[in-house]
Amino acid sequence: MTNSDAESIKKNLALVLQQIQQAESQTNRLQGSVRLLAVSKTKPVSSLEAVYAAGQRAFGENYVQEAVDKFHALSHLSDIEWHFIGPIQSNKSRQIAETMDWVHSIDREKIALRLNEQRPENLPPLNVCIQVNISGEESKSGILLEQLDDMVALVKELPNLRLRGLMAIPAPQESHQAQCAVYAPLSHAFLELSKEDSMIDTLSIGMSGDLTAAIESGSTMVRVGTAIFGERDYSTK
Repeated sequence: MTNSDAESIKKNLALVLQQIQQAESQTNRLQGSVRLLAVSKTKPVSSLEAVYAAGQRAFGENYVQEAVDKFHALSHLSDIEWHFIGPIQSNKSRQIAETMDWVHSIDREKIALRLNEQRPENLPPLNVCIQVNISGEESKSGILLEQLDDMVALVKELPNLRLRGLMAIPAPQESHQAQCAVYAPLSHAFLELSKEDSMIDTLSIGMSGDLTAAIESGSTMVRVGTAIFGERDYSTK
């Protein structure tokens, strides 16, 4: 990576952080109440190092082997925070349990049980979010909202998992109003859960295309990739 490329990425990061701050102001949210998760899937380690050097600490990955490789390549950065945000196959759960700090995509009892069983004893409990399919898309992962209570009860019983909140990836909407409307049921569910349990503090919603609507809907963590790193190169997956 050239110095010019690194500077470009750093400028992109600053613009995204500014956009988040503006959205917080526009929606009467406290400054700093929304965290940025830099979605770094398919991006080289050098790009992550550039963003890290600019102050970013939380990185989101979708592909298990790529996430594990980056975890080892950047193991010297002790305060980096790894978030797995993609679908989880049963045969890959151990790698996730052994390396990640967060998992945003819990949507099956089997996966929750495996991650709990496979989390090493020397590591703190794995922070997890339950993924909810709020648009009812058959192609999307996630439980339905009516299944949420049962999944919450299950995860709370697992000692090596720490339930932190909810995550969703809605279908694209044509307007800001429609974006807020599709988030509304999930926002309500999160609010009720957080009232019952102070550890439930994370609503992982919002990407580049619906950032303001997500923040208005109560997001505490937005996931942004392309606007920081540029277009993805899937040939490096």
